[in-house]
Amino acid sequence: MDLEALNALGEERAFEELVKCCGSSRWARAMAARRPFPSMDALLREAEAAFETLGRSDWLEAFAAHPRIGDRLESSGGTTASWSAAEQAGVGAASRARFERRNGDYETRFGHTFIVCATGRTGDEMLTILEQRMLNNPEDELRQAAREQQQITRLRLAKLVGRLHP
Repeated sequence: MDLEALNALGEERAFEELVKCCGSSRWARAMAARRPFPSMDALLREAEAAFETLGRSDWLEAFAAHPRIGDRLESSGGTTASWSAAEQAGVGAASRARFERRNGDYETRFGHTFIVCATGRTGDEMLTILEQRMLNNPEDELRQAAREQQQITRLRLAKLVGRLHP
């Protein structure tokens, strides 16, 4: 799909595509309504503006749409699954067991899935980030996870419209 094709979709179909980029239904509905986007830059600006209107429940909905870092992912399970598998390619078998334990600790402490923009990072790098972020207070961590979600959304929007890099 390209930007022109996204702009041409009906609102519900556009929502279905956009929610693959960010699991917040409020964000995806806002983005579907903001079309047409005249350029990639405009798409990304609108995505940021829509994200800034979100609150805690919207962020948690978006986080819940992500598989846990370190879970075994099938790249054939649809667009979002294949994007997640590619993004988490740096997680090897050696770090999976550590992620399983640390993900549980993180979720107990913060009440949501650990969110990090995994693209280009190794499993060890992401584990280090997870362990550092365990020191955050819950409100700061929620904001940090939301910033990571914004980065992921930006990358996925570029993938959605056929641009590898935003």
